[in-house]
Amino acid sequence: MFSQFPIYEFLKSYWTEHLRGGVPVNPLQAAACGSFGGAIAAAATTPLDVVKTRLMLGADKDGKLYKGALDVVQRTAAENPNRKIAVFFSGIQPRVMWISIGGFVFFGAYEGFKTTLLPVIG
Repeated sequence: MFSQFPIYEFLKSYWTEHLRGGVPVNPLQAAACGSFGGAIAAAATTPLDVVKTRLMLGADKDGKLYKGALDVVQRTAAENPNRKIAVFFSGIQPRVMWISIGGFVFFGAYEGFKTTLLPVIG
């Protein structure tokens, strides 16, 4: 995810400099940074994912084909005129949860392997 990595690196750097006095974060702390970065990125990109998913489906619930991304945006917003923005955040909770968990596992494993293998490799 395009925004998860910069958030992860920023949080890791901030934690190292301001909360640990220059001591690098350990793998568990890096995993927490990855999880939080994933949550922010997932929430921020949910509307794009909704549009992408509908484009991949190719048609709305009535079977009418979409003509492109702009058509998806217009028709999706029209589904609930009183809550135009909310419809683009459909499914945000499970998306944030699974990307947060994935970020925790991935970045924790990455940092764990890095701290284990780096001294061995040289």
